[in-house]
Amino acid sequence: MTERETTEQYLEGYSEILSSVCATRRRLTRDELDALRSRGERAAEAGIGLRSLVRAYLSAAERVHPELPHAAAAHLLSAVGQAVDAFAEGHDRAQHLAMRQEEAARREFIDDLLYGRSDLGRLAERAERFGLLLSHAHAVAVAQGPEPYDDGYAVTRAVESSLVARFGNRRILLTTKDGRLICVAPADEPEVLAYFAKQAYAATDGGQVAIGRSHSGAGGVVHSYEEALNALDLAARMDLNDPVLHAADLLVYPVLTRDRQAMADLVRTVLGPLQQARGGAQPLLDTLTAYFDTGCVTAQAARRLNLSVRAMTYRLDRIQHLTGSDPGDPVQRYALQTAVIGARLLGWPDQDL
Repeated sequence: MTERETTEQYLEGYSEILSSVCATRRRLTRDELDALRSRGERAAEAGIGLRSLVRAYLSAAERVHPELPHAAAAHLLSAVGQAVDAFAEGHDRAQHLAMRQEEAARREFIDDLLYGRSDLGRLAERAERFGLLLSHAHAVAVAQGPEPYDDGYAVTRAVESSLVARFGNRRILLTTKDGRLICVAPADEPEVLAYFAKQAYAATDGGQVAIGRSHSGAGGVVHSYEEALNALDLAARMDLNDPVLHAADLLVYPVLTRDRQAMADLVRTVLGPLQQARGGAQPLLDTLTAYFDTGCVTAQAARRLNLSVRAMTYRLDRIQHLTGSDPGDPVQRYALQTAVIGARLLGWPDQDL
């Protein structure tokens, strides 16, 4: 079917309208304008581009022009302008509606995908429409910054443009959820999430990115997404400032807190005596945190806390006196370090255990 044959059905009665309008030198009636808008909507729904349709409308006007009396022909341009404007309005309206419906369908799919809702078989079918094959394994990266982000934000567009430029049309899903940037990528292409992390870190002006482990199936996307979210939450509680966090590297922390009551008992038993110190437990807890984070190097821990080495040594001696455990002793250090991790995870001493 030729382009003219495709557009011909949307020109029905158009020539007669032009002839009538030019002969009477009137404006198009409301019914005529509504009919043209309706045709524009139908053309958009049929997937016909506006440029080819406008070209057809102008060609039809050229064919009408020689048949018009000279006085009437002067009104032709105005009539064509009214007709094309009404037709284009209907075309645009239908396209905007289709875009909103597509955006709503995409958002519904993303919500179902990340929350594990909907029938998994049906979810897999819908996923193909958005470029994912849920029968394969996927991993999810989540980026957050100093402010929330949505699909239309400049930060989101910048990251998306970078991914498309680098990887083209690979099966990647970039979206936003709860103010965070989210990237879902095939597990056998780890370079995608690594690149996403780099771009998101830069675009969010030093935000933080967490990458979940790869898992298979529709449920695997949910699992990886939750791992990434948990990694970000853990980083906030543990003051982990690494720009990129890998859930696989943080598995020890969920293990430690799986039995919350046991961990609380350990914190109270091992670190509880620190509350007897002048100023409370927090300064000495910060001392232990810095000491363990620097590999038990006293001078380095002192610099981190802006203390002299002498003051740092005094604090460590005070901790040993109160707890009965020597932070420098490899055997006694393990219980202290585990208790410090537990305190950070449980929010102690700010939170009662």
